[in-house]
Amino acid sequence: MKLVKSLLLGSAAGIAAVAGAHAADLPSRKAAPVEYVRVCSAYGAGFFYIPGTDTCLRVGGRVRAEYTVGTRYGEGQDAYGTRSRGRLNVDARTATAYGTLRTFFRYELTVSSGFYSGTTNGNQGIIAPGTGRNLASGTASNLDLAFIQFGPITAGRAQSFFDFYANDFGYSTVRTADARLNLLAYTATFGSGFSATVSLEDRNTGTGTRENGVVSPAAVSTTLGQDFPDVVASLRVDQGWGSAQLSGALTQRNISNTGPLFNRSKDETGFAIQGGVKINLPMLAAGDQLFLQAAYADGALGYLGWGGQFGAGRQTTSVAGSQLAVADYGVNALGNTKSATGWSIVAALKHFWTPQLRTEIYGSYSELSLGYTLAAQAVPGVVARPLDPKELIVAGNLIWSPVSGLDIGVEVVYTRTELKQAVLQANNAGARLGLAAGGRLVKSDDAIAGRLRIQRDF
Repeated sequence: MKLVKSLLLGSAAGIAAVAGAHAADLPSRKAAPVEYVRVCSAYGAGFFYIPGTDTCLRVGGRVRAEYTVGTRYGEGQDAYGTRSRGRLNVDARTATAYGTLRTFFRYELTVSSGFYSGTTNGNQGIIAPGTGRNLASGTASNLDLAFIQFGPITAGRAQSFFDFYANDFGYSTVRTADARLNLLAYTATFGSGFSATVSLEDRNTGTGTRENGVVSPAAVSTTLGQDFPDVVASLRVDQGWGSAQLSGALTQRNISNTGPLFNRSKDETGFAIQGGVKINLPMLAAGDQLFLQAAYADGALGYLGWGGQFGAGRQTTSVAGSQLAVADYGVNALGNTKSATGWSIVAALKHFWTPQLRTEIYGSYSELSLGYTLAAQAVPGVVARPLDPKELIVAGNLIWSPVSGLDIGVEVVYTRTELKQAVLQANNAGARLGLAAGGRLVKSDDAIAGRLRIQRDF
């Protein structure tokens, strides 16, 4: 019996030794270390490191609900409008030996109705009271920004380097340069906040109109292909007291003129200049700012914020051949080309009554010298002259921010348009009846609109 026990114990010990030896030969399977998301403080709040990289990322966005009511001039028009907008921002930055490498894009989806069917100019849109109903369904999409910045280079879809006050305040736009478009720019920095930029900008891709074409009542005139994009240059300073910028733009128009006595094309060069200053006013309240800006354009009215047409309601119609069309150039009966010129001034003030309650007051005044007449503006017995509009836009709001990132505000916008010569008034159906048929003349229009906006930024 003792012999049997000895054999069994010896066998068990041998098996255990062999099993231990084999176990020592097996590969170790330790758990992979968990890499937690780390905060990146180098570029401000909200950035974090993408796990496994040295790139900092921030994802944000906006949701906006907006409602407006205002002047209407006919029974076929709505007196209200609604808008819903969603926005997504993605910002990625990496520190390199050549400076920060940044990629950014902003995408928006918008659904609008009623009043908002008449928006013109820029991303926010000037509401033109008296416009027709918007019965179209669906969602409008917009790649608002998508650019790469590497050292001094900016490439992609970005804010034009001509722009300064780009509708920074308020719920509506004024007559100011405000365009996001495809560009390629180089920025040199000189220290003490000074910088200079040269930018090649494709005006055909802008959210704000940069080209208004050519018109002629006596010839067939069109804008042909261009040889180069717009050339923009700016000199800017950013310091503790605020910012200032001087910018200029050169733009080409190749115009084809075809009439009974001529058939030729002609190259024209338009230009625009702009100067602006932003002043911080901490002596009034933290965050207070004042913008002042002036601009002049010759053959490039889009750089003043003008595009497509002006006025609304009784002065114009929703059908083709508007009597209030805006163009950069006009061609007379002899085939001679004349550029349209204009100027604008802008002022905007933001004041915080309390850290949660603020007011924005802003406005613009602009005048155009068109140098052409339109067949649609003809009035029986009256020699047509250029309409040369004058426009005043004034707005003010009150915004409450009960919690961070949430704005609840109301705003009132007043617009007045004056013409150099009276035009036939549009009736309820959008038609312009002759004087013999009971039509009436109108030389100016006033319009007012109010808005409620609820907006969450994150």
